Amino acid sequence: MLTVATWNINSVRLREGLVARLLREEAPDILCLQECKAPVERMPLAAFAALGWPHAVARGQKGYNGVAILSRVPIEDAGAVDFAGLGQARHVAARLPDGTLVHNLYVPAGGDIPDREANPKFGQKLDLLAHLRDHFRAERPRRAILVGDLNVAPLEDDVWSHRQLLGVVSHTPVETAALTDALEAGGWTDITRRDHPTGKLYSWWSYRSPDWDRADKGRRLDHIWASPDLVGAAHDSRILRPVRGWEGPSDHVPVLARFDIAPS
Repeated sequence: MLTVATWNINSVRLREGLVARLLREEAPDILCLQECKAPVERMPLAAFAALGWPHAVARGQKGYNGVAILSRVPIEDAGAVDFAGLGQARHVAARLPDGTLVHNLYVPAGGDIPDREANPKFGQKLDLLAHLRDHFRAERPRRAILVGDLNVAPLEDDVWSHRQLLGVVSHTPVETAALTDALEAGGWTDITRRDHPTGKLYSWWSYRSPDWDRADKGRRLDHIWASPDLVGAAHDSRILRPVRGWEGPSDHVPVLARFDIAPS
């Protein structure tokens, strides 16, 4: 059994203690972090190794972006794709001993205006999702898991108000269609929604809401996908909502799933 977790940590150096707490309390075999906001040499990987996660692959960037995969089981660096040619640390992959490939992806948030002409960041987001679609259409994933902050809440129940957020970046029709195209191009399955097909599900609550829990205006931006040959091995996906209430939290919370893969 292999437990995989994904978490946009919003600065791994600032929230090193929260990562350590999650590792101690949940003990996932693999933890994928996004928005690390540090070059690799400044990430506290040695501290996580000392806790029992000695294997890591990462891509870093000073002050922005950055992705890392921490593991209790041996992994090898399987490279990174510069989706849309942005030149940013938004993807890294790791291969497990049995050949399973784990993709850790951080899709751009896309700014505040859902118009690529008025807002180049929105265009970059759409370009990355299009590249992701084309990449998996050309090379269909096999024995693969894709996780990360994909910055799109694709379904009506993935946001607090479908009607009110249709014009808000992360839930606009053009974004949800782009993410769905990428998912379908690779034959991926959204494991969290497979396990929880109905009802509101969120993994992000804005810092702008002083009482995020009561207001509960969340969005499901963080995802775990499985390739067709691993869908049957995936189960028990859950979102750790209470983590949003930890002291000094990220605005995202971890998402986990288990796979019937023997760690080795």
